[in-house]
This record gives sequence, structure tokens and C-alpha cells, in this order.
Amino acid sequence: MKILSSSVEFSGRVFRVRRDEIEHGDMRFIRDVVEHPGSVAFLPETEDDDVILIHQYRHPARSRILEVPAGTLKSGEDPVECVRRELLEETGYTAGEVAHLGTMYLAPGYSSESIGLYHVIVSGYLGAKPELGEDIIVMKMTFQELFNRAISGSLEDAKTAVLTFLVATKKGYIRVHRV
Repeated sequence: MKILSSSVEFSGRVFRVRRDEIEHGDMRFIRDVVEHPGSVAFLPETEDDDVILIHQYRHPARSRILEVPAGTLKSGEDPVECVRRELLEETGYTAGEVAHLGTMYLAPGYSSESIGLYHVIVSGYLGAKPELGEDIIVMKMTFQELFNRAISGSLEDAKTAVLTFLVATKKGYIRVHRV
């Protein structure tokens, strides 16, 4: 693959859209790429096995979505610090133990965004400080209830489903057979 030209077609508050002209062998084609600084998502859990979720209005979906808290990385920000910042902002809880469970691309066909996935044990409560424009309702439920929603297919948010299954594996709800 050889990039013949690249231009920024749009630059917004969170992401840019870049148009690349690519040469591969004797073929030339155009690819539009959403450039994103990266993000984190995390499943916060209390010592009592309750999970803290948010029910947030998401304009592109035109509805409220039940999801794990998440946030966009600031330039040069450590992902664990982003987890701690976003947990406090969105839910009011403070983070104790933070465990990295993996990193993945959300939509590698058109976006550069990768998301770090974390399991968090909360250590206290100080009060939420949502950003301007965030419409968030904080919810608590047992991990078992969240897991039941995940296996029934009723979760609408992919990062929430993936994190639920990762944490379920860590807790022994799902047995993994290594080949």
C-alpha cells in the first residue's frame, strides 16, 4: 500500500475526517478515515458486586443507551488517568483498583479509534460532574443482572457487552478452554 495523497476534509471537536488516495499494485482507490485520539471504557464495580452503569442520551442513536462509562483521551493523557477522570465526571465515584483487560479498534474499516477496556473497583463517592451537554443517569445493578442482559442480547452498546463478557470470564462466569 502506498498513500499517494492525503487531505483533511473535516475537522471537528473530537475527530477529523481524512481522505487518502491509495495505490495498491496497479489499482488506485480512495479511503475516508475518521481520525480519533482514542478512548477508554470501563466497568466500575463495588465491593458488593454491584456495577455502576450510565443511561445516557446518544444523539446519533436518538435514544438513551445503557452503557459502561467511557471517555475520549486528551492529548498525551495516560489511559488510566482518563479512566479515573471519566469515572468521577460521569458517575461521581472514585477509582481504586484499575485493571487493563485489552485494547481494540471500534470500527477499523473507517476509523483509527482504539479503545482501552478496563475493570475498575470503586473506592468512594464524591459526586458526579458531567460535562456540558452530557445527559446521564447513573444506575446500579448486580453484575449477575448485567451478565443476564448481555447473554440475552438486550444490551445495545457493543463496548458494554464486550466488557461484560471480559469481566465475566475474569470472575469465572465463563470458562475458557485454551487449545
